[in-house]
Amino acid sequence: MIIGANISLQLTKLGYEVTGLVTRGEEALNHVKQHKPDIVLMDIQLKGDLDGIETVQLMQKEIDLPVIYLTANADQEHFDRAKSTNPFAFISKPFKKMDLQHAIELVIDKLDPKNSRVENDDLCASPFIQTDSIFVRRNERMIKIMIKDIYYFEADRNYCKIFAKNKNCLLVMTLKEIDEKLPPEHFLRIHRSFIINLSHVDEVAGSHVVIGKKAIPLSKSLRAELLTRLQTF
Repeated sequence: MIIGANISLQLTKLGYEVTGLVTRGEEALNHVKQHKPDIVLMDIQLKGDLDGIETVQLMQKEIDLPVIYLTANADQEHFDRAKSTNPFAFISKPFKKMDLQHAIELVIDKLDPKNSRVENDDLCASPFIQTDSIFVRRNERMIKIMIKDIYYFEADRNYCKIFAKNKNCLLVMTLKEIDEKLPPEHFLRIHRSFIINLSHVDEVAGSHVVIGKKAIPLSKSLRAELLTRLQTF
């Protein structure tokens, strides 16, 4: 758990969100079903009846997730077993922070190649936020986006996207960073990858909300807070 907590801290500093740390394969299977992470970092040696490779084999029967193995069990037998699960990377302990960072970036690029080719013209600098609007710098211009016109923000690696009325923008900052700056009376983070404008919610379902015909995932733990906020909004 100490090693896992250290890795979690490193990933958070890089702008990623860690959905949780678990020590048993059975817990990992339940966690993946509930939180649906984008990438799984798996140690081969786990507590309980299942080792990491067996856990991934069971996991892959339910959902197709990219897996990176982090392990001290780097002998040929374990490698051959791990290889049968088609992992995206196999990193031996001890490893350098840069090794893990590069492995994750390669996984992301393989899953969505466009992420590795972000055009500078599409990027906007960190916004200047006022009570009723957001100003973002794009090239040499300052673009004004009214708070009331913003539908939602979506995480995109170390960036985040603004989806607004007649205007979208990719910000050079993480979703966590923009969440800390937004006026809380208007916005709520309802999922690890989404912040919504409460004034544009059209429908609240069990696992998602609808904004402008877009279904946005809703974390179970945040549903009660969302309903409370909508009643007082």
